[in-house]
Amino acid sequence: MIKSQWISIFRKIGDSILIDLGKTKQTRNNKASEINKRIKEYRDQEIKCIKDIAKKNMWDNQTLLNEILLLTYASYIVMLEYRNKVWEYEYMSFARRIGELWEPFCKLAFDFPVKELSLIASPNFDKVQTRIKSGATDYIDSLDLDDEIKEELKRQYDIPWSMVDSGGIKLGLDLHFEQGGIHYNCDFKSGFSSNEKGNTNRLLLVASIYNFLGEIEKTILFVRQSEDENNHYLQTLKNSPYWDVYCADDGYAAMKTFTGFDMRKWLDDNVDWPNDISEEFKQHLQKNDLLKYLTW
Repeated sequence: MIKSQWISIFRKIGDSILIDLGKTKQTRNNKASEINKRIKEYRDQEIKCIKDIAKKNMWDNQTLLNEILLLTYASYIVMLEYRNKVWEYEYMSFARRIGELWEPFCKLAFDFPVKELSLIASPNFDKVQTRIKSGATDYIDSLDLDDEIKEELKRQYDIPWSMVDSGGIKLGLDLHFEQGGIHYNCDFKSGFSSNEKGNTNRLLLVASIYNFLGEIEKTILFVRQSEDENNHYLQTLKNSPYWDVYCADDGYAAMKTFTGFDMRKWLDDNVDWPNDISEEFKQHLQKNDLLKYLTW
């Protein structure tokens, strides 16, 4: 099915949802959530059908991925249009939403890779913690010190770990996969703004733990915006020894290296936000200077 047909189908779904919502007295926030939820449910249903057809006709992943990306892009267009009908976008919510949609879209190339790779689970922090603490304990025991001093060192060493336990550390990032004997642990970020200090510190901490686990673990950061659109928090990560950072087209090039699929070319060939969205939605974006955020 071609793009315009998918967009038309999703708009019919959107119209049906609006009719149903018109019979209720929900808040605009609840209406927006319901629109996104039901469009996603329909999209997931159609993706399952496409996968069944692909299996029956022995499609390769390149063909399958192309169909799923087209369907997903069409669903995104209608999600944005119909959310705007019940709750008009302003610049902050719209910019954030475009970034939120970008990550799962890019991850589809890893879900259906052209090159061989395997999705894996993130490490369990409790097991990692036990490994680190065990190594430190063994080292302290090997020192030529009195037993009382060794016990005090262990007690002091446990203090920061008790603080970590109270807050918890999640080693799960947006994407984890194995290729060529290497575990790649990836995070996707739309961009870095002035309030990214906490997130930057977390990413440094998590990556340092992966670094401790050995050379088999690599941490990668994909950033939607170009490097010159971001601030010093991104530079902090880029200059650290822990993260390989790829921005904008460099990110798509790296994704192609891993997956074998040229996402940049697919976007250039298929995505045309200003002309694919409805005239009503386009006028709203133009009026509020929001069209500039439709950049992938």
